[in-house]
Amino acid sequence: MKSKKIFLTFLISTISIIFIVFLSAFIFVKTQIKPISSLQEETPVQFEISYGESTKKIATNLQNKNLIKNADLFYYFVRYPKLFDIFQKSDLQKENFVLKSGTYYLSSNMSYSQIIKELSSGQQEFIKIAIPEGHTVSKIARLLEQNQICKAQDFINICIDQNFLQENNISSLSAEGYLFPDTYFLNKNMDSKVVAQLMIKNFFKQISTIPQMQNKTPEELDQIVILASIVEKEYRLANEAPLIASVFKNRLKQNIGLYSCATLVYIITEINGEPHPDRILIEDTKIDNPYNTYKWAGLTPGAISNPGLIALKAAANPPKTNYYFFQVVDVEEGRHVFTSTFEEHKSNHTNYINK
Repeated sequence: MKSKKIFLTFLISTISIIFIVFLSAFIFVKTQIKPISSLQEETPVQFEISYGESTKKIATNLQNKNLIKNADLFYYFVRYPKLFDIFQKSDLQKENFVLKSGTYYLSSNMSYSQIIKELSSGQQEFIKIAIPEGHTVSKIARLLEQNQICKAQDFINICIDQNFLQENNISSLSAEGYLFPDTYFLNKNMDSKVVAQLMIKNFFKQISTIPQMQNKTPEELDQIVILASIVEKEYRLANEAPLIASVFKNRLKQNIGLYSCATLVYIITEINGEPHPDRILIEDTKIDNPYNTYKWAGLTPGAISNPGLIALKAAANPPKTNYYFFQVVDVEEGRHVFTSTFEEHKSNHTNYINK
């Protein structure tokens, strides 16, 4: 009888202790997950999630920004949504949440469920970046850094990473030529690899509309891209791009140098890192570099720009012409005249100089 009393006393004490512990834990959690501020109006705070950032890191950053009280509890509520059934009323669907990268505006009077809903909604502040046709890797890299998307050097490094290029089925020295010029909606502090892959995927999506670029080996595709990159830098009027491509194609067939000033500018600015020249000089045509199409016949070792669809279509399917030369006749308009013989070209050149 006495032992029964002792056992009952012990059992009641244990249950009481467990109840008190659970009650204390419940009260602690309820207190910790309450919004920091009870004010109805609070100034929103800009909060950023970098691409690939872990939930723990996000939770820590929320606490550091004074948006939540307890990073550990926030982490567990994200990982185990069923906790909302116990501790906080919520209209969230009880499934695993994915907190998405981007820039958000949060307030300290927001509950866990409100914060999680916002961060997993995808309603984020994007940064709109327009990449113009003909931009080089280095120019795109500078543009990305200026907009705080990623570091310029990180972007350049991934664009010349041979493993990365192989992963993306690119048979070239770099991703130059494969970063499709377009308008992109990006986030701050993205991984440079992700940014480059977005542009490369867009390139392959866009060229799927060009029949002549289908079923090509990576090496064959690269030849088209290189030619398109030169055409991109030479044409101003869209209807002239195919004719310029035909001139270069005819020269390639006859093993004649392309004589493209754009390739010299690429050497001067991108390879030698010098300022853009006001004009090309005779000595520039003698630069000893494989990209010098005045000195060497054939295509350059790699692309000299990132071409748009007009140049890509022109390079993939140039019309059959007898043209071997083109000469600008209207600088403002960017109009050229096309000729078949050197005598005609020389005459046009003389007329242009005199004009």
